[in-house]
Amino acid sequence: MLNDTHIDIHPEVSHALRRGGAVVALESTIITHGMPYPANNDMAAKVEAIVAEEGAVPATIAVMGGRLKIGLSDGERAALATTPGAMKLSRADLPFAISEGRTGGTTVAATMIAAHLAGIRVFATGGIGGVHKGAELSFDVSADLDELARTPVIVVSAGAKAILDIPKTLEVLETRGVPVVGYGADVMPAFWSRHSDFPAPLRLDSAEAIARFQRTREELGFPGGMLIANPVPEMDEIPAARMRGYIDAAQNAADENGVSGKAVTPFLLQKILELSDGASLKTNIALVENNARLAAKIAKALAA
Repeated sequence: MLNDTHIDIHPEVSHALRRGGAVVALESTIITHGMPYPANNDMAAKVEAIVAEEGAVPATIAVMGGRLKIGLSDGERAALATTPGAMKLSRADLPFAISEGRTGGTTVAATMIAAHLAGIRVFATGGIGGVHKGAELSFDVSADLDELARTPVIVVSAGAKAILDIPKTLEVLETRGVPVVGYGADVMPAFWSRHSDFPAPLRLDSAEAIARFQRTREELGFPGGMLIANPVPEMDEIPAARMRGYIDAAQNAADENGVSGKAVTPFLLQKILELSDGASLKTNIALVENNARLAAKIAKALAA
């Protein structure tokens, strides 16, 4: 367990970790950058409740006032949800925010780092970052991919965000040696949609099988984490053909406005939200909830 120089572990999370119980890490950029208050706080509270209902302890991770928080109280979560100008933190700027006493939401990469520091082995998110379209010119590749290759945390997501270049993202993950597992699926999900045009490299059909696979990797000394691609429930998906139209229109708008770097993803997601009349956000919430349920089951299987 860590010392408390820079980190605060919520008592319930600390107790679960000490006794070897099931804990699921949750990111916080969905709170700080995902949607306005109070919807952001309400959604985060519901995801935490889902993890708890499945028999695991939720640990929402964030930096608040320069302290790395592993698990938030209800009051801390509400305060984070109303913090103006919160940073969006990845590997490069996580220590900066701590050293400068700042507040920020953690991306996939930063949440993985913090989870591993605390001894949490499973993390539920919406979708990972990856290789952006046009990356051969912009070199815009998410730090999430390198983090998956180096940090031994199971990441449960609905695949890479569909605004990304999915085949290039899969190629980078393969090169980095990251296992990509379709949960009950032979093809990769495409975030808002259950199916993409690309096969899932591996398939497993139960939380127990995923836990067994990770234990085997650890016993053999394989580094890094794994990505579980969990399709959004059928009743909540937006068909891929319809999403393709929204994504193309949003990408064209980003190009016309010269959007680049960290601003690309939030710009595209906001534009898609407008084009879909809010349907993309409803699906986003549903897939995060679905991922939280599976992550809790995996965490319980690992703890068994």
